[in-house]
Amino acid sequence: MQLKSLLNLLILALLLGACSKIEINGPLEPEQDPIPKAELNAFIIDQLHKTGPFNWSQASDEQLWSAVVQSDSMIAIGYTLENLPNLDETIHLIDIQKEEWQKVKNNILDYIVSETNRLNGSNVTAEDLMPFGQEERLPFLMIKVHNASILSGLRQMPSVRYLDAVGYVIEEVADRSTAGCDVQPDNNIPAADYTTVSPNVKVPWNFYNANIPDAWNTTSGDGITIALIDTGTSPNQSKLGSAFNSGQSQGRFIDREGTYVSSWWWWASPDGPDDKCGHGTQMSGLLAAPRGYGGSSVGVAYNSDLLAIRGTSDVVILGSREVNGVSDAVEMAGSRSDVKVLSMSIGTIFSFGSISDAINYAYGQGKMIVAAAGTSTWFTSWVGVIFPASMSNTVAVTGVREQTPLVKCNSCHSGSAVDFVAVMQRDNDDSRTSLTLAMSGNTPARVGGSSCATAMTAGIAALVWSTNPNQSRSQVLQRMKNASQFYPARDNQFGWGKIDANLAVQ
Repeated sequence: MQLKSLLNLLILALLLGACSKIEINGPLEPEQDPIPKAELNAFIIDQLHKTGPFNWSQASDEQLWSAVVQSDSMIAIGYTLENLPNLDETIHLIDIQKEEWQKVKNNILDYIVSETNRLNGSNVTAEDLMPFGQEERLPFLMIKVHNASILSGLRQMPSVRYLDAVGYVIEEVADRSTAGCDVQPDNNIPAADYTTVSPNVKVPWNFYNANIPDAWNTTSGDGITIALIDTGTSPNQSKLGSAFNSGQSQGRFIDREGTYVSSWWWWASPDGPDDKCGHGTQMSGLLAAPRGYGGSSVGVAYNSDLLAIRGTSDVVILGSREVNGVSDAVEMAGSRSDVKVLSMSIGTIFSFGSISDAINYAYGQGKMIVAAAGTSTWFTSWVGVIFPASMSNTVAVTGVREQTPLVKCNSCHSGSAVDFVAVMQRDNDDSRTSLTLAMSGNTPARVGGSSCATAMTAGIAALVWSTNPNQSRSQVLQRMKNASQFYPARDNQFGWGKIDANLAVQ
């Protein structure tokens, strides 16, 4: 009888949750229809051609509302104190738990909740509208909004910095999002594509283009923590687990975390650190795979510590859950005093304020954020440098072929925002890219694009930093520039060019 009562209570709780979910997705204002997605997409693509990554401030109130109601209704609201200058530069210093910040936040929440209930005949609370909960460190909210008048009202508030339709998806971009997830071991690697070094690991051919093996005579990344924001790491890859310390890689740690939440249920928590795509495992291998045994592929900074955070499910930051996961991951990495370098081989054609806030926070904490310029199929190959690599507070990297003069890889982006490049593709064979870890076992997998170039460059930054952990980010970055092929000049597509890692660590 007692068990039956407990089951009835559980069923009732589920029904109430379902009703609450239906209620907060209640009726919309009847006086207008949303702009069709085809028309909205055409506007976004036109803006991409003109300005690069799309910012929702470029949209009209009607366009923003149309995007919101044709997605999951989630928006990100950045807020600030009135007349507070240079928040991007000081965001790491503020405390949103203070009374003046709480007052601004609560005024926004009260407005949204009261107007939602008035317009839709509902009885929701702020918690009902905020499936991800409330941000504790950075001044933004992730919340569901259903009504055009609410969005218009928010845009008129002096305390509101941005409104982003974080759940809106262009289907052609969504089709691209899993492109980096098909990770298979390569059982037919030509001997020319690696060199075996002690104890028994393969050094990828393209590491030699950056003089990384010579740099190992000086340093292998000891004492530096790299944070990877990606799709996690495979629990079946021992080189990122029990064998992370093996061979000549000793006395270091790997932390595996997760901030991505796949579920909409109100009790949902992050899925965990396990990689279900493969991309994060590949990037982890390039960054810090051990110099151990078994013939696997070694990483650039094989004695660095690694914080691997699963912030997204695939390579394109797409939808509100991934925007939230990535911003939380960057914030987590930025808040850790041991982390020096963030590696982000992920991106999007949209510019999101919540991720910008997290990056500005990490930057203010002295971190170097290395981000991928973009790797695309036909739909977005013309975009140029994607977000967040397009931000001034990131180091943008793209991949190039093994030839002179520089030519970008067959699917890589380039542009004036690029800072460095790395060789990752043979000139005469697009399929012969770098080697890295597969999801399990010692047989390497292949990886290319700006993702590969980004992880390599982040690894080089860790090598340079490890020669003197007390260096500032600007000092490390200057040493990387000084060791680059074009410095002191700068190319308008490839930045400072390729880095000579051995020269940079001297």
